[in-house]
Formats: sequence, C-alpha cells, structure tokens
Amino acid sequence: MPELPEVETVRRLLSNVLQGRRIVSAEFPPDSIVQSKLPEGSLLEACLGAKVERVGRKGKFWWIELDRKPWLFGHLGMAGWVRELGQDSIRLREHGNAPFDDENGRPRFLKMLLEAEGGRRIAMTDGRRLSRLWLGDDPKTALPKLGPDMMLEPWSVENLAKRLKGRTAPIKAMLLDQTLFCGVGNWIADEVLYQAGIAPQRPAGELGPADLSRLLAALAVILELAVRVGANSGHYPDSWLFHYRWGGAKGKDTVDGAQIQRETVGGRTTAWVPTRQS
Repeated sequence: MPELPEVETVRRLLSNVLQGRRIVSAEFPPDSIVQSKLPEGSLLEACLGAKVERVGRKGKFWWIELDRKPWLFGHLGMAGWVRELGQDSIRLREHGNAPFDDENGRPRFLKMLLEAEGGRRIAMTDGRRLSRLWLGDDPKTALPKLGPDMMLEPWSVENLAKRLKGRTAPIKAMLLDQTLFCGVGNWIADEVLYQAGIAPQRPAGELGPADLSRLLAALAVILELAVRVGANSGHYPDSWLFHYRWGGAKGKDTVDGAQIQRETVGGRTTAWVPTRQS
C-alpha cells in the first residue's frame, strides 16, 4: 500500500508536471467507486481549464489546488499509482510485472488523465479500485481527522510520551493510527520497530524515553531516505527489513541470519525479529 514516501513522490511529480500550468485536457473514466459517487462529469468540470496553483499532501492524502473551487483530492488506496506518461516510473509491489499500458499504448486501469499546457500528461491508475477521487474546498474539511504528518511535523520525545501515557494498545497499532502517526503504514511501522529494536506487541504506554528516542530517530531516517530516492525500494539499504518481510509463509525466513516471525498485531500482519526486538 502506498505510504508517506510513495505519496510524497506522487505529490512531487504532480507538482513538477502541473503546478503553474493550466489543465488543457482531462479524462475521468466512469467509476462510481473510485469517484466517491460524485455526479457524473463533476471531476471533469472542476479540472478542465483550471490552472494548478499548488499540490499538497498530508499523510497518505494528496490534493491539487486550482485557481477556482472546488479542488481535486485523492487517495491511492492499496495499489493506486500516479505517473507521467512517456517517462519511467517505479512500481509498487502490488503492480507485479504486468505492463502499465495496453497494446494500444493506453494506461491500463485508468482512473484519471490530465494534460497540462505544453503537452505533459499525468495518469492515475488502479486495478483494485480502492483508490478515491473527490472534490472539496479545503483540506481541513475535505480530509478525515488526521494527526501530525510525520515528515512535516515530527513528534518530540516529550510530546509523544504524553500522548502515549497509559495506552495499553500495542505500539504497532499506535504507529498505524493516523491521528498519531499520519502517513505511517504497515511496512514503515515494521521497519521502524525493527530498526529501533522494539517488539511490536509492547504496550505503547510502557515505552520509556530511550525507546521513544530510538523509535523517532528510526522513523526520521526511514522517511528521509525513502523520500529522497523517490520511494524506489531498490535503493533502500540491504539491511532494511523491507527486503525480507513480504510473502507470508512463502516469504524469506531470515534477515542477516536472524529468524523472522510473522503474526497479527493490532489487526495487521506484522513481521518482526524476536532476537533483535524486545
């Protein structure tokens, strides 16, 4: 699932291609699920001819600020993606090796196609139909309740300790709570806990300042590197759990000689290394 680094990569692409330019062509193939049951034609009416003033992001949500209201908002769901046509793009694990385009050169599973002045084109695709597009006047009203964005507004140890005090839920579940750690998803949560040496089942309120300091330091490093390389996992360090955590029972059994355990924690499949996390 696209998490903060992937969505920030999408935001930067949208900004590079669209910001400061007018949308001269737009296409939103009918899809009542992805389009959040909007009236037919409303997305096209909102975007066509509008000038893009800015592209924003908070956590896993992105939006395009136009020179008129309403603005376009989006969420990539489990496997949605945004790319510039005619240019190379990374692949999410969910994409597999299937071609991006069909035999006619048209993007497969197309949900949005925007062309900016000058001819550059952006496509949003989603074969699983779990992404969403909708319209709104402002992020404060168009987005669900979200906590601080973990790239833009990182926690201090002191403030995080206050928020977690008395919480008995597993720290893994807390990391996935978007009102606390906006932008963090399953793979980042597992990676943070692995690098910080913290077991995912530990009650969040029992973590001391040293634990939280390691957790926040690991989170900062992971986000900075992942965003810097454009969410291209091929550039993640070989030491990261990311390269070993996938596949369930068919996945890799060890990381650097240490046994990987997979179980459900906080309602989500979790990969961790008992000999390195306590």
